Amino acid sequence: MSRAVRRPVPGWLLALGLLLAGCVVGPRYHPPGTPVSGQGGFVSANPQETATLPLPPYWWRLYRDPILDRLVLEALAENQDLKVAAANLAYAQGLLAEARAGRYPTTQLTAGYGYGRDEIQTFAGEPAGFAFAGSFTASYDFDLFGRIRRTIEAAHASLDASLAAEDAVRVTVAAQTASAYADICGYAEQVAVARDSLAVVQQTYDLTVAQRSAGTLSDFDVDRQAVLLDQARAAIPPLEGQRRVALFTLAALIGKTPAEVPADAAGCRLPPRLTRPLPVGDGAALLRRRPDVRQAERQLAAATARIGVATADLYPTVTFGVAGSNGAANLGGLFKPATATFEIGPLLSWSFPNILVAEARVKETRAQASSALASFDGVVLTALKETEQALATYAAELDHHAQLAATRDSAAAALALAKVQYQAGTASALDLLASEATFVDANSALATSDHALSTDQVAVFQALGGGWEDAPAVTPPAIPKH
Repeated sequence: MSRAVRRPVPGWLLALGLLLAGCVVGPRYHPPGTPVSGQGGFVSANPQETATLPLPPYWWRLYRDPILDRLVLEALAENQDLKVAAANLAYAQGLLAEARAGRYPTTQLTAGYGYGRDEIQTFAGEPAGFAFAGSFTASYDFDLFGRIRRTIEAAHASLDASLAAEDAVRVTVAAQTASAYADICGYAEQVAVARDSLAVVQQTYDLTVAQRSAGTLSDFDVDRQAVLLDQARAAIPPLEGQRRVALFTLAALIGKTPAEVPADAAGCRLPPRLTRPLPVGDGAALLRRRPDVRQAERQLAAATARIGVATADLYPTVTFGVAGSNGAANLGGLFKPATATFEIGPLLSWSFPNILVAEARVKETRAQASSALASFDGVVLTALKETEQALATYAAELDHHAQLAATRDSAAAALALAKVQYQAGTASALDLLASEATFVDANSALATSDHALSTDQVAVFQALGGGWEDAPAVTPPAIPKH
């Protein structure tokens, strides 16, 4: 049995292989770390009102409100800001395709017909005339130092950043839609409370007028009660106006005109509010989920890759090219080899020894990468800050709401007692007026707090960065080709 003999690879062949394989210059990217202290539980989370459970992708479904569910899904499909983000994503995809095209040979074919004469005709004294001309060139960049590869890497990271930016818009759109719906319902509740307060004050006013007619009260008592009546009536129009503003905001979010406000949303009377603890997870899950953190990290990756692109310009570029041309007095002559010219071979280009411009560009890209790193760190801190702020605001409003509820109940009991005493003659009209004013203020404040609790919950969900997962794809507006 014969034994195969291994022959060493010739040195020139190995050198050629290494030359063609090349290397990739510039720093190798490593994802930046995040603060360890920000990866645990949130310091502002109230254990009685929040849970460390993972945030579900469709967090608005926790409200179990089919109207809200439909509105958010409609906004995620039809919102114009999302269509802008989708178009930006398509643009980034085009840039990546353009960068990848650098891995393949470039070709160019030209042809023309014109009047004139070349150097040979001029030297021979021949007259000018009409002639056909054609040429073909092809070149391939060996990418010895990774300029093309780094360009592709940067374009790919930029595409990922655009995708994260689209997800960030989804988070904002979902939260803004839920917030607008909460505003509609919250202002509707405040209007209803204001009307109930108006009815209470109206009853007392009518009683005061009747007692004046009976001679037991004066005109001053009636006028004083009329002031409270006018104040209760004046509180309604601003709330109605704010409710309509919220309706128009919602219409724009779901891609509709103000005339197309959804009727079911306009009919909401109580703001949505969770009755169970909010699932908030922890800081580590937050930083993985927030699209703006992912976008900043991908922008840093792109900026780092661009350092390699600039660094590659410090080294020579080797291009293998093929070029051919021909000219003839008639179209058939173009295909005859007698008049054809061609060139084939490698071409080396290098800005050496004056590499000052290339070095300056390396410095520029390093500064841009440093800025991107600082931006990433800032985005991480902002994400943690916004979440803690939202949780702190929500926790404070919960305490505020509990106190307002107790105040409203006490004011209602005091008003009922004042009415009884007033009718029995043991309390003055001023006592009744004061009790009514206290009840009206307490009732209004509680309704305002109901509204604030609803919007504060949405603010927590927005800070947590959910709502982009499994969202429907958005198609940007089509531009006709012709």
